[in-house]
Formats: sequence, structure tokens, C-alpha cells
Amino acid sequence: MKPYRKRAWAEVSLDSLEGNIRSIQKSLSLGTEIMAVIKADAYGHGEGEICHKLEEIGIKYFAVSNLDEAISVREHCSNGDILILGYTPPEYAIELESYNIIQGVISLEHAAYLAQNAKNKVRCHIKVDTGMGRVGLKHYNVRDCVDEIEEIIKLDKLSVEGIYTHLAVADSRNKSDIAYTKAQIDYIHAVYDELKNRGIFLTHIHYLNSAGFCYHDDGKSTLARIGIIMYGLHPNYEMELPYDLKPVLSLKAIISQVKTIDKGDFVSYGRTFCAQSQMKVATVTVGYADGYSRLLSSKGEALVQGKRCKIIGRVCMDQLVLDVSCLENVQAGEIVTLIGKDGDDIITADELANIYGTIGYEVVCGISKRVPRIYV
Repeated sequence: MKPYRKRAWAEVSLDSLEGNIRSIQKSLSLGTEIMAVIKADAYGHGEGEICHKLEEIGIKYFAVSNLDEAISVREHCSNGDILILGYTPPEYAIELESYNIIQGVISLEHAAYLAQNAKNKVRCHIKVDTGMGRVGLKHYNVRDCVDEIEEIIKLDKLSVEGIYTHLAVADSRNKSDIAYTKAQIDYIHAVYDELKNRGIFLTHIHYLNSAGFCYHDDGKSTLARIGIIMYGLHPNYEMELPYDLKPVLSLKAIISQVKTIDKGDFVSYGRTFCAQSQMKVATVTVGYADGYSRLLSSKGEALVQGKRCKIIGRVCMDQLVLDVSCLENVQAGEIVTLIGKDGDDIITADELANIYGTIGYEVVCGISKRVPRIYV
């Protein structure tokens, strides 16, 4: 425990990560491979160890958000294909070449400037906006879209290897959203088919994010961009996962003090909690600066000795207080599980997200850098 001071820490289970990957691989359609999404420091899990583990178990494709992430991942994965999903300024074309990074191209203009700045060849996939409304080629007519793609392919310092899009509501069971997702998929298929009709054969077409893979897999996407489910969390907390997956990350801290407070005593900032009777409380060494949200004040629970204990009062920057009246013997130094399993109970990042109206992605990505990641 001493290397990380035994204050607040995140335990990352590499065995659970591998188990999740194996479970997903069993359900992949023939011809579809995993592209592991490891942007945002592997969703807060720590990209270095995650990359090493993924490469060890045979993952060859990786997706990130930006050039800095891509260069960092290249240091961990010397042989993998790394795709930047977001925008990279064209003046960094030479860096893309030197690190052998695949760039997501969002328009003919973007592509032309990349080519102007390239020394040899920049590898790229072309982003098609089929309904997300962010970046990418936007055409209501398939032929017009393919015309623009053809112009990009003609640029002599670009090597176009694929096309891709992003599904906006693949994590919804609403009939209108299901139809919207189908229309997005149909459009990217039509673009790919028209390219083939014109004699243009690209290696990749991909559109399956985690939700798409779970609920809309059709076997035609050459890559499944697996993000949140790789880490054992739900794209949408309200929808069951169709695969046996386990959360990879646990967040833990310790009790620094146990005390008894009397009826009428207040706890934490703002005096938002007042004891209605004598109670036993424990101060815990974690707070919102560690990524444990202040929005969980007087709402969240933590596991101590396998039992749920309620947060009372406001979560502070570095500490919070639990009602531990239900525990007979509890003392300073005991481990508290904020996210993860203790005994027969488990608190997931998805559960916390549901309490204060966000998504599990934000919870794990929000665990701060001052919280050391311990790989188990």
C-alpha cells in the first residue's frame, strides 16, 4: 500500500479487461475486428497498462481523440494501427507520417491541406456525417458524397484506407431512434457500395460504436470501435448488456476517523445535514478533487465491510462523511469502496451516474490524475 500512500486509489483489473475482450470477440461477426477506443487515458483507466494488455492479447487497432493521445499510445503500441477520430490541424501532417498514425479526414478542404503539408503519404479514413451533426462529409445525396470522397482519394499524398461514421442514438430502444440508426447505417453502406461500383475498393468501413455493436451489429462493419463496454460499463444504464462483462475499475479510499455525533449536530459545508439522533459517522479520504462528484452529496452510498453506508452532508474537495451506525466495529484505516465490489454487493460507475443524471463514461473519465491507478 505504501507506494500510493493508501489514501484514495483506483484498482484496475486487467483480468476483467481481458475477460471482457474475450466475451466480445466471441460475438464478433466474421470479418469484424475490435478497434479498442482508448481516448481520454483509456476512459480514465490509464492508457499505458491498458495498451500493453490489449496488445498482449492480440488487439491490433486502436482509436484515440487527438494527435497527442496518438503519439502517447504509439509509445506503448509500436505495431498497432492507431486512428485519430477527431480533428488534427493540417500543419501536423509530417508528425502523422512519422508516427504512422491514421488520420480521420473530415472534408475535402481538410484533406487538401493535409496533402499540402505532407512529405510522403498520410494514411487516413474519411469521416462521413450520417446524422451525428459534428464533423465529416455532409451530403443528402449519396452520389454527391462519393464525388467528394473521390476527389480526396485523388490527392497524391494521402492514402485513403477506409470510411467511417458515428451512430448518434444506437443506445436507445425508442422506435424513432432505432429507425434513425438504421438510416445512418444504410447511408454509409450506400456510400461504400457506390464506391465499389466506381471501382474503388477500400479496406475498411466502420460505424459500430459500443452501443452499435451491442444492439445493431449487422456484420458489415470491418471494425467495431469498442469503448465503454470494454471497460465493463453500459452505453445506456437502462438497457441490459447482451454480453457477460465486468467493470474493470474500482475506486477505494480509507476511513481516517470514526466518531459519534449527537442529535442536532451538523455535518460538512452548508449545514445541509443535521443529525436527528445520535449516530456513528466516518470520515473518508476522497472528494470531488479525486473525481467523486459533489452531486453525490447526501445521495450516494459506499461499501464498508460489505454493507452500504450513506453519504451525509456535502462531498468536500478531499473528504466525505458516511453514516456507519449500522456497523458494530469500524475503525480508522478500514477500506471504503466507492466504486466496485465488497462482499456480495457492488456499486458501479453506472449506478453513480444514474443518481445525479450523467453517464458512466463521465464518472470513470472524471477520476482525477492525483488518484493512482493500481493494476491487479
